[in-house]
Amino acid sequence: MSQLNRKQPSSNDKKQTSGNVFNVRTQRFCRSVFALGLMTILVGACAESAPEQETSDGSTNVQTEEVAENTEGYIGQIVTVRSAPVEKVGDNSFTINDEQFFGSEPILVINASGEPLLLPEDDVEVQVTGEVRNFLISEVNQEFELTLDQTLYEEYEDQPVIIAQSIALAPEPGEISENPEQYYGETLAVTGEVEEIQSEDTFTLQEEQLLGADNLLVIYAQPKAGSPESQAAPPTITDNEQVAVTGVLRPFVVSELERDYDLTWDAGVQEQLEADYSEKPVLIATQIYPSAIPE
Repeated sequence: MSQLNRKQPSSNDKKQTSGNVFNVRTQRFCRSVFALGLMTILVGACAESAPEQETSDGSTNVQTEEVAENTEGYIGQIVTVRSAPVEKVGDNSFTINDEQFFGSEPILVINASGEPLLLPEDDVEVQVTGEVRNFLISEVNQEFELTLDQTLYEEYEDQPVIIAQSIALAPEPGEISENPEQYYGETLAVTGEVEEIQSEDTFTLQEEQLLGADNLLVIYAQPKAGSPESQAAPPTITDNEQVAVTGVLRPFVVSELERDYDLTWDAGVQEQLEADYSEKPVLIATQIYPSAIPE
């Protein structure tokens, strides 16, 4: 009886209901399209934010994520990348990853430098320079006279690999100034912002990571005549420029620096440097080039 008394929807009610459903579906569709468009913009922005620079030795300074995501574009190229080691794989290999980007897979690094592989502790980064390839263990073993164990590298076969010709510690400027003793005599690769230019070949790298840590003094100095080492003229640098510097760390002792290098400071600059940096760490640079690391 109650069913007979239930009001049946009129044709106008049906049209209104149909229109409401259409409006809801349209709004959902529009929101989906907007979200998809926003995602496309974000992904595009991330892709565009991974710069590359050419170093002074002709290698390409790129983000690790770029090599992993665009391997084909770098096959056969010499690249320079920076990252904290993710995991040691074997005696001559480890993986690195760029944590500034989401979704990138660790990339394998094979040490073919001829130097022992000593990975840093405490998440200190390393800088790796080498050729990008698709990894074939038999080919790498034969060409570089290595004895990589097949069982350790099965998952990396046909994946991107960097065959490293050089591997250097890459601490932050403040990590060096806070504990320089552990880095003295080491070849380092340091990235930072040019803070104070003392002369055309002397400046500081600003420390922004560690509160209270000092900036790092950098000197691009020619070795004394007769030294087997040689360098080109110092590159032009500007205030606030983001640069990467490769060199050897040593204490700032003017007499020792004068013994080993041809210094070009005038008396006023030298006096100021001795007052500010005596016995503090100084990075004697062999290469200075624009950094690919985002600020």
